[in-house]
Amino acid sequence: MEEVMGTTGKLYLIPTTLGDNEPLEVLPISIKRTIEQIDHYIVENEKTARHFIKKISSKKSQPGLHINILNKFTEPEILPTFLDPCFEGYNVGIISEAGCPGIADPGADIVRIAHIKGVQVVPLVGPSSILLALMASGLNGQSFAFNGYLPIEAGERKKSIKRLEKLSRDFDQSQIFIETPYRNDKLLSELIKTLSPQTLICIACDITLSTEFIATKKAMDWQRAPLELHKRPTIFIIHA
Repeated sequence: MEEVMGTTGKLYLIPTTLGDNEPLEVLPISIKRTIEQIDHYIVENEKTARHFIKKISSKKSQPGLHINILNKFTEPEILPTFLDPCFEGYNVGIISEAGCPGIADPGADIVRIAHIKGVQVVPLVGPSSILLALMASGLNGQSFAFNGYLPIEAGERKKSIKRLEKLSRDFDQSQIFIETPYRNDKLLSELIKTLSPQTLICIACDITLSTEFIATKKAMDWQRAPLELHKRPTIFIIHA
């Protein structure tokens, strides 16, 4: 898979775990086989990417890896060069920090460039906290929207929460969003105070880990059920 002479290499989207658990507990064996055959990678953080590669394939040669960094500091004009190995016959892998590349992840920028350049994109199976939370929520999985992060400023955040609640009510649509883990408790408190008492809130945290917690309750019921979410990766879903 690594070098296919005379042909253009492919771009593989390689999911990772959602936390510090054994990779093959939540990832298919195809991920291990793919990593064993690719030496060119695009990652958010080199240290954690190398740790993941070593954990899933301990015999993989670390010095032989070619790694490009893709994060908020990467200059947009150099992104197309990350796919140069494909035109030399090599496959390239994108590894997310957690979950699936391209979903709430800067890897989407590379995937878009790959389509423009005619590089085949190959998505591999792996965990997405967004979809796993929705699956377990009991809320509408036929119509839903992922909204990323809500505004930080209190007034704008309150408006955003009310707007998403109205969208959910008007279109029978589940509204999904996330928060920086150390702000989770504050966000839950704001949701309880801002949403109508009957609006449903699903809280899904530590998904796939031994500390996993997923529950859906009315906003008024969450007020009577204190929960510690500080620094725990969490997905929030509301449905009015």
